[in-house]
Amino acid sequence: MPDYVRRIPVGFYERLNPLTKLVVAFASAVIAFVIRGWTGPAVVLVMTVLIAARAGILTRTLRILLLTAPLVISIVIVNTIAYPGATDAIGRLGPFTATGTGLVAALQAVLRVAAFAMSVAIFSMTTPTDDLLGELERHGLGRRGVFVIGAAIGTIPTMRERAGEIADSQRARGLDTEGSRLRRIVGIVPLVGPMIFGALSEVEEQTQALEARGFSAPGRRTALRPLPDAGWERQARLALLVIVVAMVAASIAGIVVLP
Repeated sequence: MPDYVRRIPVGFYERLNPLTKLVVAFASAVIAFVIRGWTGPAVVLVMTVLIAARAGILTRTLRILLLTAPLVISIVIVNTIAYPGATDAIGRLGPFTATGTGLVAALQAVLRVAAFAMSVAIFSMTTPTDDLLGELERHGLGRRGVFVIGAAIGTIPTMRERAGEIADSQRARGLDTEGSRLRRIVGIVPLVGPMIFGALSEVEEQTQALEARGFSAPGRRTALRPLPDAGWERQARLALLVIVVAMVAASIAGIVVLP
């Protein structure tokens, strides 16, 4: 997004350095998935909801959370009726037996997925890609690594836009991509080839353009717009990483960190 249309950060979280927000998102994901019990993912979920509400993006993050519905449904069904070793039956679903242990495990898993999805969504919505890549390069990541990360982040919106353009052109040539679900699935097949070849062609064009601008030239590039990075943020990032590593080690060792 160009600087002149970028929304000015208004919240404490939004004003943080992109690396700080990246570490917070990483730590939130680790806590949500690694720490046993309810407290870890519940704390992460509450924290992310409060941040999203303060940043004015709660509705958008909840919409993204809805995208996890198929995964959530499958988690609940599989764990409830097929949890290994569970014997406390609470009901039957046809030939399957639902267990209380499986249901509890399913709800904990759903809470983890929701906490992870919220933390990643908030990070992506409050952190411009250019700022993140610039900070990563300024802190030592090579330009090739920066290019790979930037290309990976930009793949989804680019592919979505290209798919829309290809679908419109195919419909203009008489291809039926609407109607029943089966017909729409069949209509996807003619889009795959042009999307793959278009992506490969775009990568080649980007490579040639970067080489023409001295991408492989030796030396470190100068940051034209360095972002504020307070000393307390650097210390907080290091402390948070140490805490996360310690919590993961304790969890692996079987030590209960959070109930």
